[in-house]
Amino acid sequence: MNEISIKDNPKVDGRPLFGQSLVELTILLDHLNQPPYRARQLHEALYAQRLTSIDDITTLPATLREALKSQNHTIGLPEIVQTARSIDGTERYLIRMADGETVETVWMPGGDGGERGDGTQAAEEEEHPTHDDDDYKRATICISSQVGCAVNCQFCLTAKLGIRRNLTPGEIAGQVAAVLNRHNVEVGRDRINLVFMGMGEPFLNYPSFMDAVRLLTTAMRIPDSRMTVSTSGILPGILDFAKETLRPKLAVSLNASNDVVRESIMPITRKWNIAALLEAIATVPLRPRERVTFEYVMLGGINDQREHADELIALLKNRQAKINLIVWNSGPDMPFHEPTPADVSAFQSRLRNAGIPAFIRRPRGRDIYAACGQLKRTLETPTPTLITLPPTPSSL
Repeated sequence: MNEISIKDNPKVDGRPLFGQSLVELTILLDHLNQPPYRARQLHEALYAQRLTSIDDITTLPATLREALKSQNHTIGLPEIVQTARSIDGTERYLIRMADGETVETVWMPGGDGGERGDGTQAAEEEEHPTHDDDDYKRATICISSQVGCAVNCQFCLTAKLGIRRNLTPGEIAGQVAAVLNRHNVEVGRDRINLVFMGMGEPFLNYPSFMDAVRLLTTAMRIPDSRMTVSTSGILPGILDFAKETLRPKLAVSLNASNDVVRESIMPITRKWNIAALLEAIATVPLRPRERVTFEYVMLGGINDQREHADELIALLKNRQAKINLIVWNSGPDMPFHEPTPADVSAFQSRLRNAGIPAFIRRPRGRDIYAACGQLKRTLETPTPTLITLPPTPSSL
């Protein structure tokens, strides 16, 4: 077999292979005097097979594998370094990137009901489950897009971190690959939903977020209709999102029925008020039967009363929308409390009686600080004892 030589002035920087597009991989291997089909083989090994070592890519000749390693290339998947498992089966992972920064990612077997009423196949599976769970997995993975968050929502633990940095496309999609590998998921057979609702604001890391979506859909073969992105209301990002031909479903963290209340708990409202936000959302084209999800974290005595429900009805009654009511998930040193069950039930009933689909999202992993608004990097958050666990069995 001929030795592999490197062309003059190649761009060889040793950056992780995972996260590079087919075009980038083709350029890389061209500098190693390799034909384009070798790039396609590498692309398949990275994203469809989710291999974790260059040595495991046996579709490539040994000389090429050695050449890649000699140039300091690695697969570069983020690493699960700590795991906590909830009594409800939810798992929260501390995932470390190559530079040592960490984020949190969550696996929710069976999901959390967030898709109910959004008009997609995932909603149908949630609302009308079959009884063949032994034959496939159905789960939701909650993904982070930044290390920390700059939006500063007052009820969210992640806000306490501030912003450290954006994640790269490979680091965002790599969280998914690491979790899929842990659970031996077979994409195309198992029913996996992705939610970009972990640490960070995806629309403040828009190019990397969308590049990760493209990797997940075209390379890892997870349909965009099985993805949901949640934004606090970054108006330019919403307008850009409306122009995408390939895009996840949209969820917007509204959390209040008027600007005064919303500004007090979400300072981002000072930049883009509710009216401007709704106007931007209206530009997003929807799939047949699809609805925009409005997330509404219920804070006792702040946004959970009858007058708030009536204001919310006035805002959304003529829109193709649904509402996820999220009972606030507590955290240390947070100046809020949960609404009463009676107030939550009355609020939901009032919305439904007005013809607005409203669902109470199931909290998952509260006991391990894995629920909505609780992600704050495991090592820095008071939590129950954390344990490193072996991969779970194939059945959930």
